[in-house]
Amino acid sequence: MLKPEFPSSDAVTAAALRPLAPSGRRFWALAAALAAVVAAGGVAYVYQLFSGLGVAGYSDHGFWGIYEANLVAFIGVSYGGALVSAILRLTQARWRAPITRLSEAMAVFSLLAGMLFAVIHLGRPERIWRLVASPQISSPLVWDFVAVMTYLLATVIFLYLPLIPDIALLRDRFERAGGLRFKLYRALALNWADLPRQHQVLHASVSVIAVIIIPLAVIVHSVLSWAFAVTGRPGWDSTIFAPYFVVAALYSGVATVIIVVAAFRWAYRLHDYIGLKQLRYLGYLMLALDLLYLYFTFTELLTEGYVMNAEVVPVLESMLVGQYAPYFWLFILGGGIVPLLLVCLPKTRGVPGIVVAAILVVAGMWLKRLLIVVPTVAHPLIAGAWGSFQPTWVSMSITLGAAAAIPLLLMLFFKLFPVMAIYEMGEIAEEARQDALRLPVTAINQEGLPS
Repeated sequence: MLKPEFPSSDAVTAAALRPLAPSGRRFWALAAALAAVVAAGGVAYVYQLFSGLGVAGYSDHGFWGIYEANLVAFIGVSYGGALVSAILRLTQARWRAPITRLSEAMAVFSLLAGMLFAVIHLGRPERIWRLVASPQISSPLVWDFVAVMTYLLATVIFLYLPLIPDIALLRDRFERAGGLRFKLYRALALNWADLPRQHQVLHASVSVIAVIIIPLAVIVHSVLSWAFAVTGRPGWDSTIFAPYFVVAALYSGVATVIIVVAAFRWAYRLHDYIGLKQLRYLGYLMLALDLLYLYFTFTELLTEGYVMNAEVVPVLESMLVGQYAPYFWLFILGGGIVPLLLVCLPKTRGVPGIVVAAILVVAGMWLKRLLIVVPTVAHPLIAGAWGSFQPTWVSMSITLGAAAAIPLLLMLFFKLFPVMAIYEMGEIAEEARQDALRLPVTAINQEGLPS
């Protein structure tokens, strides 16, 4: 008779603290490369600031472009990461514990990167203070600002609260050494002493913020979609835009969580804790969202194509059979159908196949956000020639710099804090042990958790 095996708390702690150990050359080489890309993006922005948005490919006939697509894409990724963690916490899915911290940290840093583009696409960013000093309440941009700032606060709290017991563990470990790191941990631990009352307050607080963050994230992306939809421009004037944006955010967000989880799993040898099970379940979730997003895309095209509104037809034609058609069908194939097949087929439903599918989804959804923006702004409102937007080295450098900032911040963050939730994993392992004592051995699956 075999006994179910559970990872010891010491083994979990050692694995979660691996990133805190002195790093080798590969870590610092990767960090330096990412920092160089971020620095190049910063240089490009300074050049744009003094030269104007024209150097980024913007013009009177193409006044929105890559920056607006980035704004939607990065904030959408954040929403997906936060929502995955919140839903898994509320449903008490035990397999969540090794991946929630990665998901929550990714949500915070991708949101910070996305928020930057609200400033980057402004010609006079020094005047952004007027958004707070003299807001125009009727403008959806004002409500977008309020919603995003509220969501940022919620995601930071959502990341911080489950960290408190683990920070207290680090505080105790670094107490003898002292120094700045110990002072940081002591301040952030909030006098955590592992008391029953503290456990109750922590569990209640995490549950409350998890409940709040779900509708808040929906509101954020809905308001973001209304910044497009209420303009009345052809291609944007749609009642479906809010749920369309929300599903897109979830779809790309889950895909990004898969990439981040797989990367840290490989880099820090976390295979014993983050297995195929977690990645496969995330893959199933991504598959469901893939089908839902393709359905929304089909619905939008069907209704617009059937009505054949004179203003919408040129935009629709440019995307389906015109100059933007190669990009649209590339998105359908690479961002929708191929990931669907990779996750559906048993032969490709392993870790490599799921990760490749996630990478294709992230790339495809960024392209789709660009297709939402560019064809509509290029369409002349009254008469005249179609405009165009061509990315330049400035806009691409800034985009790549923002994208590189996310893994760089994650790497640096986990040099200070555990990559897995030690406290949570201990609690779940204890619950599983108690359940195992009440179940026959045949009801225990291979991973040591109740079926």
